[in-house]
Amino acid sequence: MNNETYLDFCFIRKSAGHFQSEINCLLQELFEGKQLNWYLEEKNEDGSDIVIAEVKGMSSWTSEEETFAYLDTKGTAQFWEYLQGYQLHIYPAKGCGTCGSH
Repeated sequence: MNNETYLDFCFIRKSAGHFQSEINCLLQELFEGKQLNWYLEEKNEDGSDIVIAEVKGMSSWTSEEETFAYLDTKGTAQFWEYLQGYQLHIYPAKGCGTCGSH
């Protein structure tokens, strides 16, 4: 059963331009085949490129720990180099609650 998934990431690097498109490509590779969508906001402050990524959708992950294990395994070196902060929230599906079978 799929669970509601909310992931927030903050990526930062020295200013070089086109950071939002680079982060978009990283997320496409990382979440290929997942039912997740994201919104990216790019800023430039004090000589740094900053991208805030809000990722939402449905996933098979049942906990934040399981999600982090996936990121740890699938995240590229660039992903981890740029990542400066994150929040992970997984809300397990509860079904309809009447019969317990779905």
